Amino acid sequence: MTRSSSGLDRPLSGLHIVEAVDGPLAAITRYLAELGATVLRIAPAADAGSVEDFLLNRGKLAADDAPAVSAGLGRAHAVVAGPGTALDLPGLRAERPALVTMTVSDFGTDTSFSGWAATDAVLHALSGELSRSGVSGRPPLLPPGELAYQCAATQGAFVLASALYQSLRTGQGQHIDFSALDGAMQALDPGFGIAGSATMGRPASELSRDRPPPGFQYPILPCADGHVRLCLLAKRQWHGMFRWMGEPPAFAGPEFDKTSARYKSPDLLPAIAAFFAGRTRDDLEAEGQRYGVPLSAVRTLGEFVGSAHLRERQAVATATLPDGTQALLPNGVFVVDEQRLTPVAERKAEKEADRDWPAPVAEGAHAFEGLRVLDLGVIVVGGEQARLFADGGADVVKLESRAYPDGNRQSFLSYGLSVSFAAGHRNKRSLGLNLRDAAGKALFLKLAEKADILLSNFKPGTLASLGLDNAALMAANPRLILVDSSAFGATGPWSGRMGYGPLVRATSGLTQAWRYPADAGSPENNSGNNSGDSFCDSVTVYPDHTSARIGALAAVALLIRRLRTGRGGAASLSQAEVMLAHYAADVAKAGQGQAIGQPADWPRGVYRADGDDDWCVVDVRGTADWRKLAAVVGFPNPQALDSPAARLAARSAIDAVIAGWIAARSAQAAMEALQAAGVPAARMLRVSDLPSFAYYRERGFFRTETHPYLVPEVTSERRATTSSLWPDAPMRPAPLLGEHSAEVIGDWLPPSENIEDLIEAGVLEPTDDETLTAAIARVLPPRNPAPAQPSEKPKGALVRR
Repeated sequence: MTRSSSGLDRPLSGLHIVEAVDGPLAAITRYLAELGATVLRIAPAADAGSVEDFLLNRGKLAADDAPAVSAGLGRAHAVVAGPGTALDLPGLRAERPALVTMTVSDFGTDTSFSGWAATDAVLHALSGELSRSGVSGRPPLLPPGELAYQCAATQGAFVLASALYQSLRTGQGQHIDFSALDGAMQALDPGFGIAGSATMGRPASELSRDRPPPGFQYPILPCADGHVRLCLLAKRQWHGMFRWMGEPPAFAGPEFDKTSARYKSPDLLPAIAAFFAGRTRDDLEAEGQRYGVPLSAVRTLGEFVGSAHLRERQAVATATLPDGTQALLPNGVFVVDEQRLTPVAERKAEKEADRDWPAPVAEGAHAFEGLRVLDLGVIVVGGEQARLFADGGADVVKLESRAYPDGNRQSFLSYGLSVSFAAGHRNKRSLGLNLRDAAGKALFLKLAEKADILLSNFKPGTLASLGLDNAALMAANPRLILVDSSAFGATGPWSGRMGYGPLVRATSGLTQAWRYPADAGSPENNSGNNSGDSFCDSVTVYPDHTSARIGALAAVALLIRRLRTGRGGAASLSQAEVMLAHYAADVAKAGQGQAIGQPADWPRGVYRADGDDDWCVVDVRGTADWRKLAAVVGFPNPQALDSPAARLAARSAIDAVIAGWIAARSAQAAMEALQAAGVPAARMLRVSDLPSFAYYRERGFFRTETHPYLVPEVTSERRATTSSLWPDAPMRPAPLLGEHSAEVIGDWLPPSENIEDLIEAGVLEPTDDETLTAAIARVLPPRNPAPAQPSEKPKGALVRR
């Protein structure tokens, strides 16, 4: 259980931000307000008094008059503005070179798409997420909620905080041109980013043009009172499942140790389903934990919000909504120094004191130059969280062990590399270190003494079991910043559960909501298609990437606090609570007894276009959009359908006209015609389409990188944001396991460490064996110059070609 945040020195206390943003991207500064920044809001709300507006702006101050705005601008460290702002951002920066300014818009300000209209559905279509949502043979399915904007906001918050940190260190401000589409691409489920272990390292760009087949990956199986999701990835997890089932001879063969063989077996899932059929969700969860089998009940959002786990963690709390009613709401996503940073309902300007910040002393184009980061992260959240610092210029050392390799090293290549791993671990160095050896732990503590940040996402208690808990690490280095992330948080009844993204989605209610309406019945119950084949979130990696942004944001906030206090700190995050915050509006509505997930009365859908399984999204926001759409598609007398009741009654007729108009033209042509009229619309892009799409080319979003041990080129994002100062990420290739073991020890620690003895004792694990060299040679074509022979290699460092 976490303590109250009353009286806590929040990490960003003393920072002042002026905001003129309306709409979902106002969440960018809400995260910084939660971390303690004073945010003065001067933009009028589009729907003042709405639940959505209330949730976007909790903890912000409202500017009452022009003098308040002027005073706020005079003390601001950052100014964030939406499209059409009256603020003179270039003028403000000319007067104060250390000021950070940021424009936020749907498509940025520098492309031919800058005047286009976006909605969450449009962002899903143009980011490639929509093409992976749904079931094979059926139309693409729009994900529930506003996931694209919510994830984009976490990217924006990380970028803004990083720019503020750089400004405070160097005295250099910058102007950031933030785009919702960029942010959604990076933080929702990037098609060219790091992917989950079950993909075997294959890139999303190689997926079928169709949606995933039913039940593909992370299967969902019926049980006595609903469904459960199974996530068998590691061999030890399969062995637990095998024992739990009573060791049936049909599945005793060693081939079942491989994930690919289990997927291909026509008999295994039916046998597990039969084994589960008579048991309840609670019983299956409890038994699965005993056998080490990752498994979660498929719950509704209401069940999750009402859980004892969230109550014990104080992750939900009663708040007063704008209409005066009380509702149970998410209670913040950050736990800092064991205290939850709950949203501040009201803030008073007179209580916000200025802080004394040290004079800027650092130099460097990258935000995190000079910092040392120990990366104990695994799979997606851990890998991505540390990559953000590596791309920002920090020396990031990934600690690994042959006995417990990162699941993301699972690959069809025997030496644990893939395009997925290369995208998620570029610009890092790898240190092979045996932490279960006493000498290895002692060496680790010496490294921690030299580090600025330590990132991890193990199951809670893992480091403590090795004698490396927060107290021991902070005793070794009081300036150290620790960030841990886990599926359900470090405390509470579910803290010990094994958690992957698919299980988090199942537990939190997202999986239940991410279904075709005809299959789902009501999103708040388990009715409808009972086969388990209609759940549509099987290949998404949400919330891993967005949770990584939240973790990195917490680390940057603690770095900022360290500038003025000299001390480190610890932040702890729950991926399930990050997801809960993204659905705060639905939580509030459910608490008020309102239905959630109901069909929109304005036209919103995915329509088939002329071509090979091509589709176009249309998403009408209100009367103005409706009139424009009706004029383009030729719907007669649109004024007759201005009322919600009339539109719902005529919805089939409306959809038929829209569908007929789009079916007669390509998705590209439909998108362009509708956007020219001001109607939010978008062609559904597949991952393979993204690099050639005009927006990304104009934005300079992607680049290709060559890895010395991979045949295909690696496509990845060029930089974290578009900015007057933010440079492209360095291009150092992702490492082999232990590739830099000797190098890192030599760089970080004094020469008294005997590297040869540490290698001989098995404490350090370098990549210098001939077997690995031969394996690489079998995969790669001959290259010039030829690699050095194994006997010529320096001890502990495989020579790159």
